[in-house]
Amino acid sequence: MAVTATMVKELREKTGAGMMDCKKALVETAGDMEAAVKFLREKGMAKAAKKADRVAAEGLTDIFVDGNEATIIEINSETDFVAKNSQFIELVQETAKLIAKHKPANNEEALAIKNEKGQTLEDALLEATTVIGEKISFRRFEVITKTDAQVFGAYKHAGSRISVVTVVEGADETTAKQISMHIASMKPTHLSYTELDQAFVDSEVAAKRAEIEKENEERQRLKNPDKPILPVPQFVSRLQLTEEAMAEVKAKLEAELKAEGKPEKIWDKIIPGKLERFIKDNTDIDRTYTLLAQDYVLDDSKTVEKHLNDINASVISFTRFEVGEGIEKIVTDFAAEVAAQVAGN
Repeated sequence: MAVTATMVKELREKTGAGMMDCKKALVETAGDMEAAVKFLREKGMAKAAKKADRVAAEGLTDIFVDGNEATIIEINSETDFVAKNSQFIELVQETAKLIAKHKPANNEEALAIKNEKGQTLEDALLEATTVIGEKISFRRFEVITKTDAQVFGAYKHAGSRISVVTVVEGADETTAKQISMHIASMKPTHLSYTELDQAFVDSEVAAKRAEIEKENEERQRLKNPDKPILPVPQFVSRLQLTEEAMAEVKAKLEAELKAEGKPEKIWDKIIPGKLERFIKDNTDIDRTYTLLAQDYVLDDSKTVEKHLNDINASVISFTRFEVGEGIEKIVTDFAAEVAAQVAGN
């Protein structure tokens, strides 16, 4: 009986085994689907299918830089122990190079890339799942480009659990890498406040005010002199600091200086510093989520934006991958599992 592509596809869906293994099994069993499934199971090639519904939230990230292109990827495993396996590490590194070479548009195209053995990435992952004994899955990638005038800051942290690629202009690779180190540590999600969504800011404003009001209720109840009532911020992002809002703030500062008897001729030396302080005190969301507003980890006397301005450099973009971020991990009670198995037996 002739083995068709449809038959191979069906067997693969049933077993999770590689394409070539499925074809071989069907040839060996003269196209008998059930016999082919049995054949694969006996050969240990169908083990990956049994692990398909498991959660893989551990693993590794990796970076591969080639000239003006950098590739960043994440491949997941079920446990951190497997992430230290030499075969797994080699698979991750090889995958980064394959992605860099072929530049697929999406994960589907990436999984169809063939390695030097003529094996697709998808089949390589299934094979690794079978051999290593845990679900291995390709989660995401990004190919980043720069110009000749720009540099990459490539940085891997915590045994490659976090990888960052930053594109910087007007600085050297050392400086770019230091910015990437900051990003790895401080977890910004956006470059600037201008990228924040207004609805997100509004939601964060409400949450921040509710949090402070709740804390103040507790402080009022306890009446501890060491814990005074916290001020409720008027704003939380520069997205809210319109020209009109800042004009009002400036007018208020001028009125305060006048009431204090400060000569008007020195106001221009005082007000800029007070405005800067006001902005810092009223942009908590920016300092949490945006790179440029954060205090620079290597010099917390200035923001990342101020540091970059001081050296005439700018960040064009950054990409940060952290293993398992956004994946809901299943927490299991090992003792309960053992007890259940004993009871079942």
